[in-house]
Amino acid sequence: MNFPSKLIEDAVNAFASLPGIGKKTALRLTLNLLKREEHEVNAFLSSLQKMKANVGYCKSCNNISDAQECEICTNKQRNHQLICIVADFRDVIAVESTNQFRGVYHVLGGLISPMDGIGPNDLNLENLVDRITKNEATEILLALATTVEGDTTNFYIYRKLKDVNIKISTIARGMAVGEDIEYTDEVTLGRSIINRVPFENTFSSK
Repeated sequence: MNFPSKLIEDAVNAFASLPGIGKKTALRLTLNLLKREEHEVNAFLSSLQKMKANVGYCKSCNNISDAQECEICTNKQRNHQLICIVADFRDVIAVESTNQFRGVYHVLGGLISPMDGIGPNDLNLENLVDRITKNEATEILLALATTVEGDTTNFYIYRKLKDVNIKISTIARGMAVGEDIEYTDEVTLGRSIINRVPFENTFSSK
């Protein structure tokens, strides 16, 4: 792709560096910004700069947050005794969109995957037992992908909590095997949460 301007080429390359954006889409986005008023472009750039400078992670659940604690963790209307364990913040968004869960979250930041060099120590598992004790939690809901990595992580957490007096459940298998939480439709995911089952019951199906 030949460009009449080095500045446009640099902008296209910047957009194309984002996941899922090819050169043609990047060019379309670049030309769209070029046609906009300067104050619109400045507002666009400012929002990105503010996001990068100010967005962090909730000190309690590790979800993305604008403050030290996210709005879910500080919401007293939520059931803090029910903790849903998810892989990353996109799964929080997916579960929240179902309007079927009123507990809080614990974001791992990934899944155990020896093939990718990701072990338990690379995940946000260190303070899980402390959170259970602090919240006087009564149930842990495992809401991880129905993949080998998700099942491995589920089993590791189950073993880690085997001496803790708490109910451990998992979402019902309404999801297709191999499917990620974030790509599951809201109705299916919502039903899977409502019809969650004790984690021990999943052993007999394997």
